[in-house]
Amino acid sequence: MPKIKTHRGAAKRFSLTKLGKIKRGKAYKSHILTKKSTKRKRNLRQVGYIADMEAKKIKMLIPYK
Repeated sequence: MPKIKTHRGAAKRFSLTKLGKIKRGKAYKSHILTKKSTKRKRNLRQVGYIADMEAKKIKMLIPYK
């Protein structure tokens, strides 16, 4: 059976943790930062995780990570 191709867009955005959770970056932190509070920007720096329902879909896109 042939290998599954990795979705390159998903590979750049998601990565797996040791326990198998999927890490993601937070949205809304790239531009128009002047009107956002310091607290909000600080929280956007922290890593986010994909919900379990969505994790199955993402794992199919990044099979070899």
